[in-house]
Amino acid sequence: MQELQEQIGQSAGQIYNYLNNNGESTFSKMKKELDLKGNFADLGLGWLAREDKVEISKKGASVSVRLK
Repeated sequence: MQELQEQIGQSAGQIYNYLNNNGESTFSKMKKELDLKGNFADLGLGWLAREDKVEISKKGASVSVRLK
């Protein structure tokens, strides 16, 4: 279980750094560019949302993410 939490935390860190360097992004573009495996992009984004570090919005059919 600890290993899984570490992987999720690392994914959250990658997402945070990506958004910090690139600004707002669609979730699908960010996920593709970071090449996170399985559900780790979803889990990492959820981690950041729970910590209130990101704003998530729906624009048409896509989901956009940015740092607060």
